[in-house]
Amino acid sequence: MTDAAKLKTMAGEAALGHVEDGMRLGIGTGSTAEAFVRVLADRVHAGLDVVGVTTSDRTEALCRELGVPTATLETVPQLDLTIDGADEVDDRLRLIKGGGGALLREKIVAAASDRMLVIADASKKVDTLGAFPLPIEINGFGMMATYLAIQKAAANLGLEGDMILRRRGADPFITDSGHLILDASFSRIPDPEALSQALHQVPGVVEHGLFIGLASEAILASENGIETLTA
Repeated sequence: MTDAAKLKTMAGEAALGHVEDGMRLGIGTGSTAEAFVRVLADRVHAGLDVVGVTTSDRTEALCRELGVPTATLETVPQLDLTIDGADEVDDRLRLIKGGGGALLREKIVAAASDRMLVIADASKKVDTLGAFPLPIEINGFGMMATYLAIQKAAANLGLEGDMILRRRGADPFITDSGHLILDASFSRIPDPEALSQALHQVPGVVEHGLFIGLASEAILASENGIETLTA
């Protein structure tokens, strides 16, 4: 196991301390969330009674493979706790998410939960969001018009940088919900709330990867141990 994998497993194991018998869990997407699923599966096999609502087809397949019970958000629309990774987290628990392409479902699941717990390695903690390109999920119809509207909205906030259509090989990346993703390299986002509001006013934007006011706690793993951030 690599050092990075060890830190992800460490964060996943620490998150298990927040999971109680009978919980309805939102389960995120990405390598750290998958590390959590693996340690959760061990507890389930030992008798822990939980049901998970997954945020992507990829996580759903892993849960089925490892024997973690799952349900849909339609059948279990209210959740106790969501455990998910992040691409960046600041000291106010504002996040950038969506590197794995599941930001829309991740945000829906997090919003349906009483609490959201973020798990990550300590390198994901930043002073200012934006070094990680911001994923923006868009409708395929009118893609160029949406691109230009996002560019204008960002410029009005003093933000500029490349926006690249995410691809999988030669083809555009398609989310589980059938949309496209633009990755916007703004470098620094001094006012995430203002950018969030501006992006939501662009009709072709389905959702974006700024998670604001959703996370209540973050577990960050490093070689020195676990650091916990609270809202």
